Amino acid sequence: MIVCGDDALATRLAGELHSVYGERVTLVVPPARSSAGSPSAAVPNRIRASALFGRVSAVMNRPGTADATGSSGEILVPVREMEASELTEEALRLAGAEQAAAVALVYDDDETNIRAALAARRLNPRLRLVIRLYNRKLGQYLEALLDQAAVVAMPGLDASELDASTTVLSDADTAAPALAATAVAGTSKVVQADGLLLRAVERPPHRQGEAPDSGLCTLALLSSTGDGPSGTAGSDIGADRPLLLPDDATVAASSRRGTVVLEAVSHSGPAVPPRQLAGRGAPLGEIFSRRLRWALAGMGAAVLALAVASWLTTGEHPLRAAYLTLLDLFAIGDPAVGEPTARQVLQLLSGLAGLALLPVLVAGGLEALGAFRGAAALRRPPRGLSGHVVLLGLGKVGTRVLVQLRELGIPVVCVEEDPEARGIPLARRLRVPVVLGDVTHEGVLEAAKIHRAYALLSLTSVDTTNLEATLYARTVKADLRVALRLYDDDFATAVYRTLRVAHPDALTRSRSVSTLAAPAFAGAMMGRQILGAIPVERKVLLFAALEVAGHPQFEGRTVAEAFRPGAWRVIALDTAEPDDRRPDLATARRDIRREHAGRLLWELHPGYVLRHEDCVVVAATRRGMAELLGRQPESRAARGTTRTDG
Repeated sequence: MIVCGDDALATRLAGELHSVYGERVTLVVPPARSSAGSPSAAVPNRIRASALFGRVSAVMNRPGTADATGSSGEILVPVREMEASELTEEALRLAGAEQAAAVALVYDDDETNIRAALAARRLNPRLRLVIRLYNRKLGQYLEALLDQAAVVAMPGLDASELDASTTVLSDADTAAPALAATAVAGTSKVVQADGLLLRAVERPPHRQGEAPDSGLCTLALLSSTGDGPSGTAGSDIGADRPLLLPDDATVAASSRRGTVVLEAVSHSGPAVPPRQLAGRGAPLGEIFSRRLRWALAGMGAAVLALAVASWLTTGEHPLRAAYLTLLDLFAIGDPAVGEPTARQVLQLLSGLAGLALLPVLVAGGLEALGAFRGAAALRRPPRGLSGHVVLLGLGKVGTRVLVQLRELGIPVVCVEEDPEARGIPLARRLRVPVVLGDVTHEGVLEAAKIHRAYALLSLTSVDTTNLEATLYARTVKADLRVALRLYDDDFATAVYRTLRVAHPDALTRSRSVSTLAAPAFAGAMMGRQILGAIPVERKVLLFAALEVAGHPQFEGRTVAEAFRPGAWRVIALDTAEPDDRRPDLATARRDIRREHAGRLLWELHPGYVLRHEDCVVVAATRRGMAELLGRQPESRAARGTTRTDG
């Protein structure tokens, strides 16, 4: 495996492939220097890589494992690190691309990744490519182009290999569901499938004799010592360690341990009036102010009263009386000379009402013009808004999180310092309120109605800005739900623990985008689209869509027989036609949303026999997924002892 990148995602991905899947990895990084524009511009890449692999070595050398072997007994060859100022064909050749199984191109620059992908495909048509690309549409075109290039270079290429030959992912896309779910449901343990946002929910221990709530399915038993934040607590050894994918008998017998179950994400915040949700079009309340509407209503009532009085006093037909009143109102009727006194008085009153109506009509026209002109401008937070999510930062990650929140129907107010930020056009198109200003300046968060907000998502690219905004928001509203993006894991852990102690009744989460995205990229490197990853204490569960054909663990077996506790479990069946399927169910769901609504069947009967043409959604441990993908660590043990990196 070859990983090429210039930031934390590359180092985390290399560590994931090496420590979890037991792969021989070459990490290609720029020369040891600061990376301008990177969130960690002052930290050389080599230092970050060395620190990461030091932590990986510490994990691999825990009691119970050998110094140079993984948990399955295979030899783990150390990660080879190589420097290249530019990722040319020669650099890829030196890294071993001609013999490699897969290459991940995860530079922060899309153009660099595209150029390197074209060069890698020329070197090795069979090479599996995983490309980090923010532009979704460009990514689809690039997948088709590189797959076509592979077919042209090798006409006999197997179609099954071609389906997994090129995968385009975005770290923002893979991390956005977790960040959005943190604000909506208080958890980042989410995965997308079939257009749904699914989450892993921790359930407290059930009482003896009571049936545990398993949701869609039970994913794990928590360790009996796990009392810290998710992903950091619990023991990895002994009888109290967390158990992934336990069977029903084990769950029923473990009444003193909490469980992790899978269920659909729903908004758990206070009820929000529909009028507070930013919608499309220009509603009446935005075109005409409340005072103007009251003025128009008063004028209408006055005209109606004058018309009724004219009908009663003159005896005219009601329609004629109303017509004469309108003529008098606009001063185009004949003078009531020689007519009864009542008629003359009503004409004078109608004239006075017409004089009062003129400025009201002018004000209404000006307000409507201003409203329509402002439809293309950024909206301001409406008065009385509450129960919303304040989103700080509209960069790559913030933009994707904004889309997720809007799809869930959650009201959002964005705060962005740069008026030319990537997500500003999207916010304008979705008519989402935006406050332009530096979040660290006084009054900016107040303008976003932070005192009435439900949650705060601090997703700027600067750690200190995110932390300062979080601390200030806590002083305004102590029980505010907060999720902040922090680059350094150690710093994130320290911040989390401090805020948890200072505000025990408020939910706080600190997340690293590269940490959330690395498992999905690693799974794609293994040869299939991974739908998502959910952390369970120090362990991780992967979710993938797999074809039953070619998997003896599934084909011809019932759902119950295909379940291997602690390794994998079939949780859903794709009911779409084989020609309509794509490896990434989330992408396919977006493309054919109306045609194939609800294509996944979640309530599978244990006795259903999996057929050759079926496609299933599987929850698996990382080593279980490696076995399902045919890359068991045992098969590489001998290879690791005979080949060296040099």
